[in-house]
Amino acid sequence: MYVCICNAVTESDIERAVDEGCNSLHQIEHKTGASSQCGSCSCDVAACLRRSLERQMGDAEAMLM
Repeated sequence: MYVCICNAVTESDIERAVDEGCNSLHQIEHKTGASSQCGSCSCDVAACLRRSLERQMGDAEAMLM
């Protein structure tokens, strides 16, 4: 699903950016362009970032067990 229509950034794009090391809204904006145009998607981008970071943390915890 598209999160940022202006720059055609999808949830998958944000997940990929997190997997590549992005961990802040500013880093996501720089890497993908999300929220850099009109900014109306910034809450959705932040929510997707949070979910992606939580998923990543869950994966890391599972590897420790």
